[in-house]
Amino acid sequence: MLDKESLKLHKKLGGKLEIKVKQHLSSKRQLSLLYTPGVAGSVKAINQYKSMAYQLSLKKNTVAVITDATAVLGLGKVSPEAALPVMEGKCLLFKELAGIDAFPLCLKTNNWQETMVVIRSLAPTFAAINLEDIAAPDCFKIEENLQDLGIPVVHDDQHATAIAVLAGLFNAVKIVGKNLKKCRLIVCGAGAAGTAVIKLLHYYGNQNLIAVDSNGIIGKHRRFPDEYKKELAEITNPDNNRGNLAQAVRESDILIGVSKKNLFQREMIRSMNRQAIVFALANPDPEISRVDALKAGATVYASGSSIDRNQINNALVFPGLFRGLIDSHRKKITSQLKIKTAHAIASLITRPTSKKFMPSVLDKKVVRRVAEAIL
Repeated sequence: MLDKESLKLHKKLGGKLEIKVKQHLSSKRQLSLLYTPGVAGSVKAINQYKSMAYQLSLKKNTVAVITDATAVLGLGKVSPEAALPVMEGKCLLFKELAGIDAFPLCLKTNNWQETMVVIRSLAPTFAAINLEDIAAPDCFKIEENLQDLGIPVVHDDQHATAIAVLAGLFNAVKIVGKNLKKCRLIVCGAGAAGTAVIKLLHYYGNQNLIAVDSNGIIGKHRRFPDEYKKELAEITNPDNNRGNLAQAVRESDILIGVSKKNLFQREMIRSMNRQAIVFALANPDPEISRVDALKAGATVYASGSSIDRNQINNALVFPGLFRGLIDSHRKKITSQLKIKTAHAIASLITRPTSKKFMPSVLDKKVVRRVAEAIL
């Protein structure tokens, strides 16, 4: 039903974005100032000092939202054209919530090296690059290799999602009266989001993490095709447990899903410890519904959907994150800053309960609080 209503709205709008000018042309004098010959003055100034582009062009407040369309929502690889509505939606949030001008760029590339080359070529136009919906492990390689651009390059499917999850956990453990660092915590999904969530939780101090992918529990007993899951094996599963998702979940305190719909069964939730916390964050459909999770015994539940009362989604983070990065001229976001930002988001709910422990994406205080944490 929601799909049909959304499709109807998209047809009506014909796209969610448009370009508007700051100065309308009303005379030839204005034309000569805004375009040739007068614009040559700005060209010469920027050519002499590149930093002048931040004062004399749109660069100062402009973000590129770039995807190769290999991991769009929970739908997987789609065509670049099919990814456009998602990228447009992201740009809409940038503008509406943080006042940032953002451009959706959906690339038709064949490998991560080609994607990286294209982004390097585009970078001079923008104040920051938001990598979006790029499959692992390519997303890691692209982000790592573009840190020398001189502007922030952030794959927010990783970092903003991890911050939002940590913010949710800060409040969730208050509700159930547990110590986050001592909880037995399961992360289902070891792609971009899952990897970042695990790394941030480990940095925060949780030493009882278990990561699960489509082949089961990640551990040193397994062989991996790339270095990224090897790194996860080093910082998770201290007892080198083996088994599937159901076995991993048994007697756990927290279950976080960043995987695919309907993956969590009621029996899994029943097997968790008392006062269980379940974050089912797959989009567009969660690993388990709120109703099923609560009926199975979960005390605290959140999903990634905007229709959920406790939405945990990177949309809580990325508008304020980029606002703060641009305004502070920071090039990177550190793990310390991520934890500080998570605390800032969590603090917006002064008395968390299972019914309400996350602020709304539409709460304007969220962007301001996140940006202030970065500044």
